[in-house]
Amino acid sequence: MAATPATPQVHIESVQTGLPTRAVEPDRTRYIAVPAPPLPETALQRRLRVVLYYSADDHAPWEEGIWVRESLGEALCFFPEMAGRLRRRADGDGSWEVKLNDAGVRFQQATVEMSMEDFLADKDRARKEAALAPWVDVSAEDPDMCSLLFMQLNWFQDGGYAMGVSCTVLLCDPLSLARFLLKWARTHKEIKEQNKLVLRPIMQYMAYFERPEICCRRIRSLPIDSVAADGAHAQTVLFRTAAGSATGDLRTLAAACIDQASEELKVDRVSPFTLVVAPRDSARGATTVETSVTADGLKKGGAGHALEAAGWSELRLEEVTLRGVKPVHVSYRIAAGGDEGLVVVMPDGDGFLVTATIPE
Repeated sequence: MAATPATPQVHIESVQTGLPTRAVEPDRTRYIAVPAPPLPETALQRRLRVVLYYSADDHAPWEEGIWVRESLGEALCFFPEMAGRLRRRADGDGSWEVKLNDAGVRFQQATVEMSMEDFLADKDRARKEAALAPWVDVSAEDPDMCSLLFMQLNWFQDGGYAMGVSCTVLLCDPLSLARFLLKWARTHKEIKEQNKLVLRPIMQYMAYFERPEICCRRIRSLPIDSVAADGAHAQTVLFRTAAGSATGDLRTLAAACIDQASEELKVDRVSPFTLVVAPRDSARGATTVETSVTADGLKKGGAGHALEAAGWSELRLEEVTLRGVKPVHVSYRIAAGGDEGLVVVMPDGDGFLVTATIPE
């Protein structure tokens, strides 16, 4: 009887913090309005996950990891909220805020005991991708100690690599995350072209060259299918609507999106759902989060919003170029968490881009 093949492992090679290269002005926050408090802990874990896959002819993970971390620090200066932390507002009204500070984002490097070609062809890839874009739950007791954005650079055995990104929807919506990643990719290209790395204190990297064995000291290893992949089979449908009723009831719009998504996916209508409304000004505006929204008493037909089909390509993440190449594949997923659906309404131009996620 043939032996059962060993489950491929993901080896975490380094864990670092990506820090903004410039200080954030003090006392800046971004308001998160909660119309019906309290905000349950499950709402803190609802998140976006993006994995970008790239082909590569060479394999230089540690050098590339330094460039990634440096460019990440530069990009965070333009999106300081990405390095922030959640906390409850002091006024006691049940709302939250993101404290814009230099706490940083979690950045890891990992190696994968598979070729990228085999991984992309894996029928169970949606579940296994959780190991490429890890997440640690935000603590309701100590949220200010928890990173809200995780990035992991994964190297496959054939030289291909993937950048996995996870972040809570309380931090940013899909459009905001895409804008951040596009800015980071442009910054990465500029820094490499101008060789800005030499302007930084090179001593912090000397250990990589004087003691190369530290680059091979694995922090931990785990089977690629062992990471909890909640929401792996949740499905998301995207819609676009014009601004004809921009001041209308967005709860009604969200319910209409849930209805149409359920119809398209041929599943039972999910109720209740969580509604997240992103600010039009992501730097200064407020995010609104309302949980346990039901369609009871809401008008049918989306409050005058005409829904049009949209797709993930509208985020333009296929343009996130690294090392001179575009991704060969981009994976998008929204983990709604629990039994509630999740609707994210994002102002975009003169209208809205809306994601409606139906749980498993």
